[in-house]
Amino acid sequence: MLLTPPPLSLYVHMPWCVKKCPYCDFNSHGVRGAPPYEAYIDVLLADLDADLRDFAQALHGRPVETVFFGGGTPSLFAPELVGRFLDGARERLPFAADAEVTLETNPGTVEHGRFDGYLAAGVNRISFGVQSFDDDKLRRLGRIHSAGEAEEAVRQAQDAGYSNINLDLMYALPQQTLEGALEDVERAIALGPTHISHYQLTLEPNTVFAANPPPLPDDDAAWAIQEACEARLAAAGYGQYEISAYAQPGRRCAHNLNYWRFGDYLGIGAGAHGKISDASGVHRRWKSRHPNAYMDAPGLPARIGGDSLIEAADLPFEYMLNALRLIDGVPAADFAQRTGLPAAAIAADRAACIARGWLHDEPDRLKTTELGQRFLNDVIGAFMH
Repeated sequence: MLLTPPPLSLYVHMPWCVKKCPYCDFNSHGVRGAPPYEAYIDVLLADLDADLRDFAQALHGRPVETVFFGGGTPSLFAPELVGRFLDGARERLPFAADAEVTLETNPGTVEHGRFDGYLAAGVNRISFGVQSFDDDKLRRLGRIHSAGEAEEAVRQAQDAGYSNINLDLMYALPQQTLEGALEDVERAIALGPTHISHYQLTLEPNTVFAANPPPLPDDDAAWAIQEACEARLAAAGYGQYEISAYAQPGRRCAHNLNYWRFGDYLGIGAGAHGKISDASGVHRRWKSRHPNAYMDAPGLPARIGGDSLIEAADLPFEYMLNALRLIDGVPAADFAQRTGLPAAAIAADRAACIARGWLHDEPDRLKTTELGQRFLNDVIGAFMH
């Protein structure tokens, strides 16, 4: 049983994008005609109302610490619409005074001057899906922007008053060299973002790239790229705090940290996933994936794609899947606080991982070694039964 509920976040899924990228396995849908953006905001608020009713006891009095608009491409929604949702959410839920509110944006979909509007609407953190500063690589990835457009978009956001900006970069791209990957990092650093997400391109099932794989660097080359880029980011003052996340001091992404620390979050929108803890355990709920099906059931049970209570036997794996991504690990006591299980539930698996050199032998902390970081999937898998 959970004695103290974890922090609460709000994830909002905006499912449309201009064009589906060949590597993308997210719940995103290419724009056809004019998507019903205004009506979608109404449905989001109806969805939120219904979740608040269903989880009323578990959510009572808990403030929203972070909000994240993901997609798709949330910047296809006008600032006024984003503001309308945030205003509606604040009427329904208490927000922390310093709540972090992030909006994902594609540099190719932002109109000049829009950043002022998002800032006024309550968005205080912008995340740009740049992926690369090499125009050839951007074309191969199916991106709709150029490197120059990405740089200009970041500068526009800074000019509008944004001081908290993330850039998403991918590495191990088709035929990418070590020098090319480092050039991407250099150009990102030159823009002065507060946060850089740097993650490897992988071939995900049911994507165009999975069906027709491009020529990617092999594992050794990808590892060499990762190590070199990590070193360059560190030298520029970006500390790695998660497998693929680097931040200037005090600029870690609070929303993602809540995921990795096994916090709670409401998932609103088509295909959105949520996790809520209460006296009976840890619940997961997800919404219908297709926007049409989701919008056809505003606030109704049919909008729910699935509901489940995580079995006690699965909680150690679920917890480690998130917590062990953090480079500094988590306090060992957090496991019991976030899962309701005793430390004894993971004692044997933890000891086995320590013996293999995957976890540090620290009684008060769950933390991977460098070897454990490299073989993270194996470490996490050790807690699956």
